[in-house]
Amino acid sequence: MSATILAPEELLREEQKPETIKKVSIIISKGSLEGIYPGLILANGARMEGIEADVFFTFFGLDAITRKKMDKVRVATVGNPALGLPALLGIIPGMPAFVTRQMAKKMEALDIPPIPEFIQLIADSGAKLYACKASVDMFDLKPEDFVDTLDGILTVGEFYQKAGGGQIIFT
Repeated sequence: MSATILAPEELLREEQKPETIKKVSIIISKGSLEGIYPGLILANGARMEGIEADVFFTFFGLDAITRKKMDKVRVATVGNPALGLPALLGIIPGMPAFVTRQMAKKMEALDIPPIPEFIQLIADSGAKLYACKASVDMFDLKPEDFVDTLDGILTVGEFYQKAGGGQIIFT
């Protein structure tokens, strides 16, 4: 058996090759527009690159996959410094709806679908969608409260088993 001997510059090139991501598990925990979309965009991007993707919805992130709430997700206008609005303006009645409409217009112009359509698109692409059992129990939700594309309700331990060997992204 002979060993391959690499010159120092070849060895350096071999060491610098980045490892290809094969699997991601994305955790969505916030129930606002700006809390849900980053995870959905990451999951969609992963699937478009051929990367296996699991999405785990916990706490208020469950709103993205709950039938009665997924169409009602809004931008958080209070305590959101990125909006550039004084805190007092964020509490004005109608402000969250106004800011959400403006954001929806911008996303539509960029061909980013609304949450229900995006969830379906991601599921159709082969990503797996899971709800957190502790959060489901805490909010007294039932399996029938969720979208049909939900692949299961998992404990945190079961989620970690599914995430094994991949990258975990918390949004």
